[in-house]
Amino acid sequence: MTKAFIALTLAIPIFIYLLILVGLYFFQEKLLFPAEKLPSNYQFVNDYSFDEVFIPVHGADNKKGDNAILHALHFTRPNPKGLVFFLHGNAGSLRTWATGIDFYERVNYDLFIIDYRGYGKSTGKITSQQQLINDVKQAWQVASAPYADKPIVIYGRSLGTGLATILAKEVQPDLLALVSPFSSMVNIAKAQYPFVPTWLLRYPLRTENIIGDVTSKIVFIHGSEDSFIPLSHSKKLQSLSKSTDTLITIEGAAHNDIHQFSDYRDSLENALP
Repeated sequence: MTKAFIALTLAIPIFIYLLILVGLYFFQEKLLFPAEKLPSNYQFVNDYSFDEVFIPVHGADNKKGDNAILHALHFTRPNPKGLVFFLHGNAGSLRTWATGIDFYERVNYDLFIIDYRGYGKSTGKITSQQQLINDVKQAWQVASAPYADKPIVIYGRSLGTGLATILAKEVQPDLLALVSPFSSMVNIAKAQYPFVPTWLLRYPLRTENIIGDVTSKIVFIHGSEDSFIPLSHSKKLQSLSKSTDTLITIEGAAHNDIHQFSDYRDSLENALP
């Protein structure tokens, strides 16, 4: 066996590994944000009153070509107690996320839920973490403006919990509700892709680093059987937050079905201001 053959044998797997890393770096949006795109003429049908809202947004530096329009659904009641500003998970669109509206009717809260860039009817594409943060902030400004004298809840689910926490740290809502949150995307990546160096992740969303700075009341809600984002993530975040913040474990609930449990709905209702 020649030295050249040995060198080639070692070089091939290294080259393949590096090629995988390059692909993950430049195409990680495809993995992290598997959006469902909807045609612009898609008709939403719901039993409850709602308006479609289109929000022009711009990038961090307002640079040319980084503008987009976010699509949102605003479910309203005649005399609501307050508003829930909802940031959904990483898959699907408002077609699948705008469900369970009967809960908000029951608790008499309006609901404002947005699709990120490239999701549903929203235009543009996600290109950076800061862009996502800026988009959410601009949507919040539109959604919260009519509710200055009412309680406002920022609600994050899965991916949305990282963005919700960043927003709550700045705007201080009456309640931050984090459902199936992660301590950081870095920790999720470590568990699911241990062979990939964490510096490769361009969307670290390190909630654990800022949760202690959120002055709002926080409720963590997590399923006991969540294998995608284990309950340990919520336990870690609770340990880093205020002593008055609560963690509610929904027994038997996994990652995608937690909203179907009556204990989840009761716990969220009891936490509302």
